[in-house]
Amino acid sequence: PVLSTLYGSRFLKGEVGGSITHQCFYSTTPANKHDRKYWCKTAGNGACYTVISTTGYTSQHHTGRVALQDLPQNGTFMVTMRELKKSDTGIYRCGIGTSNRDLYVRLNLTVLADAGELGTTELIQGELHGSVTILCPPGDPRGSQRRFWCKLGRISCTLIADSEGFVAKSYQGRISITPRESSGAFKILINDLKEEDSGLYQCGTGRLRGWDGPRVVVLQVTAASSLPKSPKHLRGRAGGSVPVECHYDPRGNYQRKYLCRWKEARCELLVDAAGFVHESYQGRIQISSSKEEQGTYTVVLSHLREEDTGWYWCGAQNGQTEHTASLKLHVQKETHSAQDPEPSTLGKATFKATLPPSLATSSPPRQSSVKGLRSSMGTVTQHTHPLLPPAPPSTFVTSPGEIHHESSSGGSGLSPVLILLTFITIVVLALTKLKLQK
Repeated sequence: PVLSTLYGSRFLKGEVGGSITHQCFYSTTPANKHDRKYWCKTAGNGACYTVISTTGYTSQHHTGRVALQDLPQNGTFMVTMRELKKSDTGIYRCGIGTSNRDLYVRLNLTVLADAGELGTTELIQGELHGSVTILCPPGDPRGSQRRFWCKLGRISCTLIADSEGFVAKSYQGRISITPRESSGAFKILINDLKEEDSGLYQCGTGRLRGWDGPRVVVLQVTAASSLPKSPKHLRGRAGGSVPVECHYDPRGNYQRKYLCRWKEARCELLVDAAGFVHESYQGRIQISSSKEEQGTYTVVLSHLREEDTGWYWCGAQNGQTEHTASLKLHVQKETHSAQDPEPSTLGKATFKATLPPSLATSSPPRQSSVKGLRSSMGTVTQHTHPLLPPAPPSTFVTSPGEIHHESSSGGSGLSPVLILLTFITIVVLALTKLKLQK
């Protein structure tokens, strides 16, 4: 739409002597409901001269040929022009405000001797956060024809979704185009409705037609829904299970409740209340409970896999009418926490692995002997006695720096040994000499 709070058809066609009815749609704010509504025709100088308004004014040239009806409860007003003349051709505005320069939508009316088949405009109303079903009329029944849904703007129709898998970013996970019926008719399903979804749309087959298509739909999003909302995001872990609680209006006579998986403007049925289960989900999906009086049913999806991550729809169907709600499931990778070591244990294991086995068995005694040599020559023989058991391995773990420091200073480690050997040799020689003298 030109403005988010006011929208309507941009082109109208009529026949000479016939009539046209134009609907102008607006958001139902208090100001819009009570403000002046008008219909004016633009002149060559750019000014727009009032044809009719809700203040009671009607131009003399159109007296008896034009009527305006305001329906504030529906957020729409209708202008009807009868006994059309060729001179009625021109650019008009339908608008809201005290002047004809306020909020408006501009449209082009063409009056022809034979207008041919006139296009129809249908009003579809949906609740905020709710869903709507749009029935698109039969077109070309050939299965190869693309089906599309687009939003009409000033000069073109912006593609929202098509049957070849395209979905506009803002509609991801919340719009689907159903398979074509034998007549060529199909349905558009939209859920999680937003205020900005209000506007003028077109559905059809083949290529986008711009403004010359036979089917125009006005979508009007009204006040917030009273129904409880399903959770938008669910999380589960691979191998586990997750319950999906679905809601619907308990006042509706819905013969079918289901859960389907959404992808690329399609929603593939996984399970329904009648007992159907998709073959690839056998044994891991079921409708576990249903509370008709509360309008809820719960679907449990178990033995989760990472590839189950994606969009899903809860759905309730009554004939051609369906109400749907979308949610996204996130499945996290499976973890094996029971087999993983504790962080502190892992740290210890890493530390011990860096020490070679030879160092673990031989270094502690050497470390003790070195300390003994430094402290007292008299205790050297006790620490270096070959029959003494080695120090327990635990004594080296807390001081690897000392081990590295002592082993890296090779000179200081050998000199005490040489001194000791020299001392022993001197003592032995001295004792030998004394013995010989005796």
